[in-house]
This record gives sequence, C-alpha cells and structure tokens, in this order.
Amino acid sequence: MTIETLVENRKTRKKKEVVDGNVPLLPKAQETNVDYHEFNRASFSGAVFNLSTTVIGAGIMGLPACVRKLGMVPGLLAIILTALLTEKSIEFVIRFSRAGNLSSYGSLMGDAFGKYGKISVEICIVIGNTGMLIVYMIIVGDVISGTTSSGIHHPGILEGWFGVHWWTGRTFVLVFATLAVFAPLVSFKRIDSLRFTSALSVGLAVVFLIIAVGISTIKIISGGIEIPRLFPIITDVDSVFDLFTVAPVLMTAYICHFNVHSIDNELEDSSRMSGVVCTSLTLCSSVYLLTSFFGFLLFGEGVLDDVLANFDTDLGIPFGSALNDAVRLSYAAHLVLVFPVIFYALRVNLDGLIFSSSRRPLVVDNFRFASITISLVGIIFLGANFIPNIWVIFQFTGATGAVCVGFVFPAAITLRDRYNIATKTDKILAVLMIVLAVFSNAVAIYSDASALINKN
Repeated sequence: MTIETLVENRKTRKKKEVVDGNVPLLPKAQETNVDYHEFNRASFSGAVFNLSTTVIGAGIMGLPACVRKLGMVPGLLAIILTALLTEKSIEFVIRFSRAGNLSSYGSLMGDAFGKYGKISVEICIVIGNTGMLIVYMIIVGDVISGTTSSGIHHPGILEGWFGVHWWTGRTFVLVFATLAVFAPLVSFKRIDSLRFTSALSVGLAVVFLIIAVGISTIKIISGGIEIPRLFPIITDVDSVFDLFTVAPVLMTAYICHFNVHSIDNELEDSSRMSGVVCTSLTLCSSVYLLTSFFGFLLFGEGVLDDVLANFDTDLGIPFGSALNDAVRLSYAAHLVLVFPVIFYALRVNLDGLIFSSSRRPLVVDNFRFASITISLVGIIFLGANFIPNIWVIFQFTGATGAVCVGFVFPAAITLRDRYNIATKTDKILAVLMIVLAVFSNAVAIYSDASALINKN
C-alpha cells in the first residue's frame, strides 16, 4: 500500500485503515509493507477539544495586559479581530489542502512553494513550539515551586503549603513533573488519544475563568473595583509604537494551524472540519474575552504581563488565599495537559525535517519515535531551567514563528493560488493579512528593542 493510496481515500474515512498523522510529512512516493491496524475514528467533540487545547495555552495569561495597553474597547475588539483572521487563515489552509488532496501543513507548503516552502513551515513550527513548551514548563515550575524576580521571592504552592524543603525546590519539581507527567503524556502516537486530557484541559481553563469572574463579582458588590479605562493613553510616537507590542501576544494566543491537519486526518467525517474550527474558535474566543475583561476589571492598571502573577497578593476578600491557590493550580494543571498536544506537532515536524527520506513512518519506527521524544523533552527541560525570562521567548516566537505559521504562510498559499480557486476577495484579504501581520510584528520588535536599549 502506498501513501498515495491512503491520501486518495481520505474522503471515505469511516472504518478505513489509516496511518499516523506523521505520515503526510513523508514523501508520497515512499513504499511501505507495514500492516496498519484499524482504530476508531476521532469524534467531532474530541476534535473540538484537541483544537481548543491547542489554542488555549500560555497566551491567555498575557491577554489582560493587552487590554490594559489598548484600553477595554480596542483590546476586546482586537481579540475578536484576531479570532476572525485566524478562522479565515485556517479556512485557506483547509481549502487548498482539499484541492491538492494534501494532508499536512508541510506538504501544503511544499506543493505551493517546493521543498523550501515545506522546510520553512517545519522550521517555524519547530522553533515556535519548542519556545512555547519551554514557557509552559517554566510557568509550571514558577507556580508549583516559586520563583525569584528582582531579588524578591514569590513562593510557589508547595512552599506556601509545606515550607521550604528539597522536595519543594524548583529542580526537583521539574524533574518529577517531566518524568511522572510530561513523559507519559507525550508518548501517545495518535493525537486523538489525548482527547480526554484535552477535554479536562479546557475544563480547567473554564475553572480559572469562573474563579476570576467570581472574585470580580464579589469585589464589584463590595465596591472594591474602579471603572476600567476604555481607550489607550497616547502621549507621543513611542506610546503609539508601544501599542503594537500586543500583536505577538494576540497571534501566539490563537496559533493552532500546526495541528489542524493532524486532527483532520483522524476525524471520522472530514467534511465537519470547518465546523470543528468554528466551534473551537468560538469557545476559545469566549474564554479569552471573559478572561481579559474580568482580569483587567479586577486588577485595573496593576494587571501584570503575566496575569497569574497578580494572584500572588491579598485579594481583599474572604478565602482570598485559597482562591489564589485554586487559580494558580488550575492554570498550571491546564498547561500540563496542553503540553502533549503542542508536543505532538513539534515531534511530527522535527521528524519531517531530519528524516524526510526515511521509508518507514514514524508510527512504526519505535526507536526513531523514542529518540526524538527523549531528545525534545531533554531540550525543553534544559531550556526551562536555564532561560530566566519567559517574555523573551514569548515575544520572539510570537513575532516570528507564530505570525508566519498562523497568517503569512496561509495568505501566501492563497496568493500563489496553485489550483485557481481563490476569489478576488480572498486575495485582497490575503494581502491585508500579510501586511497587517508583518507590519504589526515589525513595529512590536522595534518597540521592544527600543525599550530595552533605553532601559539599559
């Protein structure tokens, strides 16, 4: 059976033999004599949860700060606009994949721009996802064991509960989390195997939101909340440029394109993928809007770049300390469950880069699968221990890998229009998408660099 035969039969997905989501990254001309076992196709709800988990990650913690920078009205509108652009960019990806009978992002870019296009998207996904996973592990370490910033130590949950011991220290916590939690979760060979952890992850994000809304409601009733600022404060040119620094955070918050094909490949009925995307983005946008609104409402101008850090202070309400712990613990658990979904795409694309000429799919090559998995987990663990500032990674990945994978590449594929299916409106929107993404992120990088230089 050839990979071409598998791809040609994608439209008749029910009760058919399939290969792992990694296979589309391998050359179509490859031959394999491996027998593939049938498995139950992914359900609509499972696909929604997996895509939603891909979307809702570390980006949620920076959105209240985006609203603080832009003001309540422009901030919430920016979140909605980014969601609409994301939905359209994914629609471009799905439409051209259907036209070319392609089943991976890499093969789609390769079809449009040759091998260098395929390599470009894989490199961006590898860089972006590695950075995001390092951020996740750093946050988990900060929340559970604590962190020290500017000479001030912020105790973690374990330190607050049990005091300072060797087993509450950062190194032990990260080693234990890596071996006991992250390693087992990243060992699954199918993304649909993570549907239950993804559902739990979305549930934990909702718990985080409910607690934030509850705290805000209590403080509103008690008169402890001021009217939030509705529009940005603009005093000079630098303050205008500073507004664009929200662009990398917004784009990182919605990036999920690298898992669209993997989820689509395992979906029971591929015609429902558009519904999966729409449902998932509606759910995620609702969570983002409510979190941003109530986060800014609750902390006002004092909201930090990482809103989670605001839950390290006295909330001024009954059981405030317990609520702080509940918020931080639910968020940390959420990121732990997001980790394997992001890791899945990272492993697939790294394998495509390094072993593109291999004749054996990753799913059946246990040695290659284990080697890549162990190597990536080790790199992420080292990065989490030696990189001191998550915002360096956050801004870099958002302004480079995320903007390319989420907006520039889908728009470029549309403008290339290899199958003559793009409308005039599609091409105009694609041009606007590229201009907006490149310009906003270029200004964001300039503003961040200027602020760093001036600070030094």
